[in-house]
Amino acid sequence: MHPLRRLAAHSDSLHQFEPVQSSWVASRGEFKVLGRWFEKKTPSGPQPSEAGFTGPRVPRHSHGWGVLRKRLQSEAGLRIIDVGYTSPANINYLTSLGQSVFLADLVGDASNSDWTTGVDEDGKPIWNVQGFLDHALSFSGRTFDVVLLWTALDYLPEPLVAPVVAHLHASMNPGGQVFALCHTRTKGEETVYCRFHLTPTDDIEVQLAQPFPIQRAFTNRSIEKLFAGWSGHKQFLAKDSVSEVIMTR
Repeated sequence: MHPLRRLAAHSDSLHQFEPVQSSWVASRGEFKVLGRWFEKKTPSGPQPSEAGFTGPRVPRHSHGWGVLRKRLQSEAGLRIIDVGYTSPANINYLTSLGQSVFLADLVGDASNSDWTTGVDEDGKPIWNVQGFLDHALSFSGRTFDVVLLWTALDYLPEPLVAPVVAHLHASMNPGGQVFALCHTRTKGEETVYCRFHLTPTDDIEVQLAQPFPIQRAFTNRSIEKLFAGWSGHKQFLAKDSVSEVIMTR
């Protein structure tokens, strides 16, 4: 199935997926990373298992999600891209609001395939950027209203970051919004790669995923520079070295 997958706007019409099992098995100590990060207790006893994820889901308060959720609850019929490994919780919640959901696993696609075509005269890799965009973000002329980008920009190879943002800008309707989480540092337990699951509250649930290495941290200025040309943004600071931003097309 193509990496960008459409899901019908009603939960009883969802497509079936064949998820790729992750070979990474986390230890209890790695589960505790999330507990310390969000100052929550991790569950005791056997941990739930989901394809592509490891360990429990840990609640994290999200001001940005709280703002975006109000829009999704008041406007039905939106087209939404959820970036990351398939989250049934996100699919079920968004389709229950009457939204159409599309999936794109940008970090997985960038990390699990070789998108280089050689090296230049300085020995630096030459990236097939257009090939990656055509593979991971082929919209067939569709335009979108919301992109749940999460932390994908922090883990993508550098040559793909600006082209992904430009491609999203060109593929969104006026007033469309991108919700992104951006690390403010590249070291520390909070830099582990995670999947984010939506809830009907102002919390999102965080779960360890494949161990992709973080590539960069963002400052306010670097976020504004990357999204130059967008009409506006709201930024929400958090205590876990992960800032949240809603960029408006």
